[in-house]
Amino acid sequence: MSQSPFLFMKENSQTVLWNDSADPKELKDALTWGIVGATCNPVIALSAIKADKDFWVGRIKDYAKANPAATDDAIGWAMVKELSLNAAKILEPEFEKYNGRNGRLSIQTDPRNFRDAKALTEQAIEFSKLAKNIIVKIPVTFEAISAFEEATYAGVSLNATVSFSVAQTIAVAEAIERGLKRREAEGLDISQMGPVCTIMVGRVDDWVKVSAEKSGVMLDPGIMEWAGVAVFKYAHRIYKERGYRTRLLSAAFRNHMHWSQIIGGDCVISPPYGWQVKINKAGIMPNPNSIDEPVYPRILQPMLDNLPEFRKMYDADGLKVDEFTNFGATLRTLRGFLQSVNDLESFVRDVTVPNPDK
Repeated sequence: MSQSPFLFMKENSQTVLWNDSADPKELKDALTWGIVGATCNPVIALSAIKADKDFWVGRIKDYAKANPAATDDAIGWAMVKELSLNAAKILEPEFEKYNGRNGRLSIQTDPRNFRDAKALTEQAIEFSKLAKNIIVKIPVTFEAISAFEEATYAGVSLNATVSFSVAQTIAVAEAIERGLKRREAEGLDISQMGPVCTIMVGRVDDWVKVSAEKSGVMLDPGIMEWAGVAVFKYAHRIYKERGYRTRLLSAAFRNHMHWSQIIGGDCVISPPYGWQVKINKAGIMPNPNSIDEPVYPRILQPMLDNLPEFRKMYDADGLKVDEFTNFGATLRTLRGFLQSVNDLESFVRDVTVPNPDK
């Protein structure tokens, strides 16, 4: 095969590639085409555990035997931590190479704490101590904004998640700046901190399509494939103008434009492993400066004019901070993450309390 499109991106732009998975096999493969970090969430963690079911069933049994008072929920989180540590070890060389800015493995805080800034901050600090190259995910809810400042001040590198709007990305960047400035004022080190703010571009597309269906608006479906790209490009422009020290990250892929249309900036693109395989196979060689190409008005304007939910995501002041938690895309994603926590506990329970009828 000719050069990987991702290696081409790495050699011709400052944009970097992370892998949207903590599966060790996927990470080792993806390292060959240039990944320098990895992201994870409750859904992805459970998928990775199920992908190597025999190994993890054995680990669950061993852990339960060694910790007889542990609940199924506690055992599940112990497995997530172990999975994350295994993945973090694989990425250590990249961490050293990039002095902490890359080479990190994301581990997500318990989504059940999305309304509790104190609990999120405490868990972020706890998770950050698991390995030197951990980056911790906190959801961008109204209640969690203060956690971004406090955890940053405590020295934690953060990855904002459950984020779909330019307004959310600004609130995150401002909170992290406050935390960084507090550390600097006290002479505390920030040299190896590498905060990022995720825009779940594919879920932006999803919510635009759901809102169009609910409202009965008829648009060219191809137009709505650009929704997440448009939000990302505009947020990137604002980040660049304001000099935020947080990088934007593209995740939750639905089409190749979630990679090919946002290359060239100082940001991170984190496709699932399957999408990386598809893009490599297709041999798409991208424009290394596509981030600066505007979305055509014939694509952007119909969404702004006809879809109020898109305007909320696109405009810099489209959502007030106190609207973050109950925004439709936020609720949809939180429900999925919360369900995955239940599913992980159920998976563990099937091991610790096997069904005698099967």
